[in-house]
Amino acid sequence: MGGISIGQLLIVAVIVMLLFGTKKLRNIGSDLGKIIKDFKRTMSDEEKKYSAFCQNKLEKKKSVTGKNKAKNK
Repeated sequence: MGGISIGQLLIVAVIVMLLFGTKKLRNIGSDLGKIIKDFKRTMSDEEKKYSAFCQNKLEKKKSVTGKNKAKNK
């Protein structure tokens, strides 16, 4: 009742190819691939920056904690 069959997908694909043409679809696919690649690269870069930031904060916290313990003794 609610699913899309393979036949329906093929009909939609043929209609889309007729409307846009294969060259335009290739360009759209290529552009979409570039966008996804750039998005993944940006996410990876930001994750690395955040990880380095957290590591830096942790090291600072450890060094401050160590200094406080040394002063208290």
